[in-house]
Amino acid sequence: MKRGLIFFMVMFAAELTFGQGQQATRILTFEEAIQIALRNSVLFNQQKNNLQFSQIQKTQSIAALGPTLYAQSGFTQINGNFFNSNQGKVVNGLFDQVSGSLQANWAIFNGLSQVNRVKQYSAQLEAQSFYVNRTKQDVLNTVATQYLTLLLDAELLKIAQENFASLDKQLQQVTEQVRLGARSPVDEYNQDSQTKAAQIRAYQAEIQLINDKALLTQTLLMDPDEQFDIAKPDWDVNKIGSEEYALPQLYETALNTRGDYLRAKKNEDGSKYAMKAMKAQFLPTLSAFFSINSFYNRNHGDSVTAPFERQFREDNLRKMYGLQLYVPIFGGNQNLQNRMNYVQQKVNYLNNQITRKNTEIQVKTDVMRAYQNFQLYKRTFEASLAQIKAAEMAFSLESERYNLGITNFVDYANANRAFVQAQTDKAQSEYRLLFQKVVLDYAVGTLREDDL
Repeated sequence: MKRGLIFFMVMFAAELTFGQGQQATRILTFEEAIQIALRNSVLFNQQKNNLQFSQIQKTQSIAALGPTLYAQSGFTQINGNFFNSNQGKVVNGLFDQVSGSLQANWAIFNGLSQVNRVKQYSAQLEAQSFYVNRTKQDVLNTVATQYLTLLLDAELLKIAQENFASLDKQLQQVTEQVRLGARSPVDEYNQDSQTKAAQIRAYQAEIQLINDKALLTQTLLMDPDEQFDIAKPDWDVNKIGSEEYALPQLYETALNTRGDYLRAKKNEDGSKYAMKAMKAQFLPTLSAFFSINSFYNRNHGDSVTAPFERQFREDNLRKMYGLQLYVPIFGGNQNLQNRMNYVQQKVNYLNNQITRKNTEIQVKTDVMRAYQNFQLYKRTFEASLAQIKAAEMAFSLESERYNLGITNFVDYANANRAFVQAQTDKAQSEYRLLFQKVVLDYAVGTLREDDL
């Protein structure tokens, strides 16, 4: 009874420990990895914050097109000589003065400087928006690549472990045959060497899996102590492999959707408008102005003081309005400073033109490479299916011949090596074809979170 109780407690503790271990390991799906990456990505979130600043710049530039309107008021007490405008003379005493004014200014023409500023900041806002979108696609592509690597690592580890288990089982059979005298001891040594090599490859595959999992953990900014496994996305490799694309249409789509290229175009436009805005510094400026002000004076020593309403609304009320024309002729250092600023904006515009042309070539190169790789990965996957079918049949027959003593160890080892290589090639071609659609969409610029 006592032994039964102890056995029950040990089994319960083991089950509890195992259950806790199982709960500690989560299954990280590809969709979850994408969501975590977008939520934690430093660069992506920084660029979204910068987008808000670009929006404020555009709003401010639009507001600057309108007039400037401001009001001010004040109260002053003077003890001493003071010119009393109500009496038209300087008097000495204690005075109170209340004043108020309303002023407006509006630049009617300033060489279209502010109009070009609005266009400049509008282009910069669009450029930043495109950059945010491209940064998001960078995150999606990085996570997809690393997730693919993990899936492939896990599959290669599985292949290596199964190969080791198969060879270890074969070693046990050969060892027994040597003990019975049916085989030479050299066969046992060869089989043992082959088994140990398979064990080493399994260890190496596990090390590679650990390293790549750590890289994905760092990309997602997850806690390194959090244990997780990954799951293969529910994607149909045959459906992906059956899709067809036309390279010219991919070029056209990429130039209309790639965020980095559209950003380069908008940066070029923005620098062009900034150059025009700076050139306006050399042109005349016409502005209108209007002001209305009034004040109230009270002399503490004067028993007769006009009422506040009369002074503020009638006696001391003054209005001014008119036009002002400013024509720059020669400003010495200021002219040189304006000239330098204009040349700087012009150089920036020319450099952005070069950047846009370079980005266009880069986009077309990325699309061509992704398209050609996609076509080759489809053919590689088809070839790997035929390869593994032939290699599996060859290994099965060679294993049977080896167990019967008809063939030698070298032929058996070669057949096993070919079968393992066929499994590896098939796994690599399948996963790369699965994710090559992501690579192609990223190159074209149509990669979206919803598509994944």
